[in-house]
Amino acid sequence: MEQRPSVSIVVPFYNEQDNVEPLHAQIRRTMEPTGLPWETVYVDDGSSDATMARLLEARKASPGRVAVIRLRRNFGQTAALAAGFHHARGEIIVTLDGDLQNDPADIPRLLGALVPECDVVSGWRRDRKDSVLTRRIPSMIANKLIALVTGVRLHDYGCTLKAYRREIVEQLTLYGEMHRFLPAQAHWVGAAIAEIPVNHRPRTRGSSKYGLRRTYRVLLDLMTVRFLGVHGTKPLHAFGALGFIFVAMGVLTMGALSWLKYTTGVSFIQSPLLLLSALFVILGGQSILLGLLAEISVRTYYESQHKTVYVVRETHPADDQPVTAVASPDPACRGTDHKRG
Repeated sequence: MEQRPSVSIVVPFYNEQDNVEPLHAQIRRTMEPTGLPWETVYVDDGSSDATMARLLEARKASPGRVAVIRLRRNFGQTAALAAGFHHARGEIIVTLDGDLQNDPADIPRLLGALVPECDVVSGWRRDRKDSVLTRRIPSMIANKLIALVTGVRLHDYGCTLKAYRREIVEQLTLYGEMHRFLPAQAHWVGAAIAEIPVNHRPRTRGSSKYGLRRTYRVLLDLMTVRFLGVHGTKPLHAFGALGFIFVAMGVLTMGALSWLKYTTGVSFIQSPLLLLSALFVILGGQSILLGLLAEISVRTYYESQHKTVYVVRETHPADDQPVTAVASPDPACRGTDHKRG
């Protein structure tokens, strides 16, 4: 009977033909001495080079250890990770990039840091080997902004090298380019997060798929993550608050207009404040109606898919059956160099 892997290593590839063989060899050298049952899930994200052929060669060379998923086109890293998560069988899922800049030798350290009190361990590229102007400085600014908006204080959101417990991954939703916000999503479902420094290597093969042009996408995705995390189950609170602000501004504008009317004799139709007041009231009404429509959409989403608006950590039934744990306890993670999220 085949042993189910306890660790699944998910690696997305996009036009990385020269990196497949050395990366797979490094993963094997790292994982085989651990004695843990493990597997790799390689995802070819619509590569146009020989990446898929190299992945199949790796699968043939390591029977029972390698699963290869090929997407029909290039969907992006988020979609590739989602495909890998879906096909991974391990109770612990480790992710890393296929460009050889993440060091597979750090995987045992991540697994060691994933103590029972922690659910996610995130890598921190403290000594990053990338361009200062185009990669490191924008990344530093983005990390501080994401930490400020989400409340999850990590040094390096962009590091793909992370370890997750399966029960946490099953609670995450991956759309667009949300892969960099996975720790924030995990935090919002109650996960305890640790961060440890990891090795980062310069790229020696292939070309980077990232650049400054992606900056605006990060900002847009950050807005989405913030809204879904705070108001995902109660959108009327956000839109309603905005609506009341607009209505209050309309009332105040009308009050100012009335004061001008009775102190200076300026007619309502002679002042632009009348139109401004009407605009504020209309915007307020539209915001409240938009919030109501969002409430209907949210309820349809949860009820049609039988989703709950809560995440159970553990249950203690009335009888003597064993406790069912859905997420590990949430005190401070111990024994690691980390920042709690």
